[in-house]
Amino acid sequence: MKITLEENERIDDLELQNLKIIQNNNGFCYGIDSILLSDFAKEIKQGSKIVDLGTGTAILPILLSAKTKNTTIVGIEIQKQVAKMANKSIMLNNLQDRIQIICDNVKNVKNMLNAKTFDAVITNPPYKKKNTGMINETQTKIIARHEVEANLEEFIQAASYLLKDQGNMYMVHRPERLVDICSLLRQYKIEPKVLKFIQADITKAPNLLLIKGVKNAKPFLKMEKTLMIYQENGQYTNEILKIYHKI
Repeated sequence: MKITLEENERIDDLELQNLKIIQNNNGFCYGIDSILLSDFAKEIKQGSKIVDLGTGTAILPILLSAKTKNTTIVGIEIQKQVAKMANKSIMLNNLQDRIQIICDNVKNVKNMLNAKTFDAVITNPPYKKKNTGMINETQTKIIARHEVEANLEEFIQAASYLLKDQGNMYMVHRPERLVDICSLLRQYKIEPKVLKFIQADITKAPNLLLIKGVKNAKPFLKMEKTLMIYQENGQYTNEILKIYHKI
């Protein structure tokens, strides 16, 4: 299928089952957090219905199409141009039968999808509170990184609305928001069940976290071993190489 690229768009090889993604040089491009989240969520059961809140260019649905079996995925993205890129990537990979993109705000989820109809929710939401941290130069990046269109509570509220009883939510976020995350998950009946910290190397504090919650589950939190990205020599650890399918 012939895909027309617009100015500043490029096609990147995901190095997984010949999958590719279209990104814009001036926009928000996916990072290691999306790769780690897709690996964290690969336990999603065969045949599950998945929704990705704030899908961006659909990096998570595309990766999960390879990591999970017979799943169908809905991605919700507020930015029209970004959603357009996501749709082009879906066509580029011939995934139209498995992935659907809805261009809307996650705050409007009740107008888009039925309650309690999804087995899993996955999300890489904006990390920064509104009017905090460095403000990036483009509106696309501001929306992707700052809670200007929807905040953490609204993402979790949307997840709770969509999840079936005992359905799973997978999120990547920053450690400084952990108290907010756990408080809001419980407020919306999603029990934190698995927590994993990510740090660059042994000399640094964790700068990312992965968390799994289960809708209407009993309390019990499992702490997984912290994932190191780099060895002392600056090379990727074996764990990261495995996630990237290098070994």
